[in-house]
Amino acid sequence: MRISQLAAATDVPVATIKYYLREKLLHDGVLTSATQARYDDSHVRRLKLIRALIGTAGLSVSATREVLLGLENPPGSGHDLLGIAHHAVTRTAPDDVDLSAAQQLLDRWGWGAEACDRDTRAALVRALQGLSDAGFDAPAPLLDRYAAAMRDIAEADVESVPTDSAEAAMRHVVLGTLLLEPVLLAMRRLAQQSASFQRFAGPGSAGKPGAE
Repeated sequence: MRISQLAAATDVPVATIKYYLREKLLHDGVLTSATQARYDDSHVRRLKLIRALIGTAGLSVSATREVLLGLENPPGSGHDLLGIAHHAVTRTAPDDVDLSAAQQLLDRWGWGAEACDRDTRAALVRALQGLSDAGFDAPAPLLDRYAAAMRDIAEADVESVPTDSAEAAMRHVVLGTLLLEPVLLAMRRLAQQSASFQRFAGPGSAGKPGAE
């Protein structure tokens, strides 16, 4: 198919496809002349993946490029698979960041610090500091309950990783980590609406948050 047909098949503008080609997110088509190329189903699949990473997962172009490279060259260690996904969405921590608050929580939850990377621990510290700056109290029992729920989710994630090939595992871990997070967020909000309705709403509550 020509680039215009590729654009129609994926609902991605031609100009955007050309941009992805220049940025090496999308592989080149087969040249049919000096100015034209043909594309196939592999380009359709790649474009859908790019749009999911940039749109649904909210990655930058550079982070998307790193993820795609990782998918093409999976690391040897199964544990290192997560690093590619987490690195794409986690800010690099400064050298002088104080990780003690995160370390205390990891110790209490029994999550070995040696298994948890520095940048993600720093992200937890920043998030906790944001709560404190806003005057929002997140008591220890509440965080502990969240941690137990997150551990259940994490174990389900890890147990579902394919073991038949590194490529299959890489795709599952990276895309599952990046693209399932919006699903989890939406599920949390829906669960909040349901729980709030059950606790606070009485008969005749139509029109309240979550109702239709």
